[in-house]
Amino acid sequence: MVEAYAFLAAFMVQIVAMSLLHPIWFARAVRLQSARYPAERFAQFFPGVDLDIARERFLTRYRVLNAGIAVLGLLLLGWLFGYMRRTDWDHDTVIVLLAVYFAVQMAPICFVAWGASRFKHKVLEQSMPEGKRRANLQRRGLFDFVSPAVVVVAVLSYFLFAAFVIYVQQKPFPGFALIGVLTLVYVSQALVVYTTLYGKKINPLETNADSVRMSGLGVKACVYGCIVCAVFFAVVFTLDLLDLKRWMPLALTVCVLAGTFLFDGLQGAAASARSGWAGLRR
Repeated sequence: MVEAYAFLAAFMVQIVAMSLLHPIWFARAVRLQSARYPAERFAQFFPGVDLDIARERFLTRYRVLNAGIAVLGLLLLGWLFGYMRRTDWDHDTVIVLLAVYFAVQMAPICFVAWGASRFKHKVLEQSMPEGKRRANLQRRGLFDFVSPAVVVVAVLSYFLFAAFVIYVQQKPFPGFALIGVLTLVYVSQALVVYTTLYGKKINPLETNADSVRMSGLGVKACVYGCIVCAVFFAVVFTLDLLDLKRWMPLALTVCVLAGTFLFDGLQGAAASARSGWAGLRR
């Protein structure tokens, strides 16, 4: 029962961190970012729209939505508490429910990303008549945002996990399946990093310094996220080998929490850097 109670405690932390604390940190980052938009420039693209009122209305709805998701999480926690006290509880059932709830928790974040993409596209369309804008010619590389040591750790994490699986696992599953999934994770994150570094980045409301800082946030999140995924897969594979599958829900929850705290930590550092730079410029 130790693994069940440990998981329930971790899941409670996940609910609080992702659905209650994250919206607070997100609101702080949004206010800092919107404060850097020139009011007259924003009014030019969106006449009749008050930036402060629109921002606070959006943040209120975002907090209410996440509060509702937190309530669903508490209901799920109550059901899991009763279910996992049974001796015949199934770890696969718990993992499926965790995956579904995590997708629900991620829905508001995905919606925000989609809305931000539409916002930038609209701004770009309205700015085109002013003339063709030129991107900053200064190229940024991976090592401008992430130290070589961290990149080496990320790459080694993949190869060490693959070597670990090949060494101890003779059957094709589950180890080699995990290698395939981890490969897809690394490839997708590499594409995101490449797009972030060398893709088209033209936003009339965003300064070049802000663009560089946001690019750095995205690159760091991808690289550190790969390390977290490699460690998580290694833990899952080890638990399977030791026939400790009932610890997998706890491992999944800890991985989700690590990713959440990592992203919010990077976002907070980027926000602090923006504030500090703004203070120096004054």
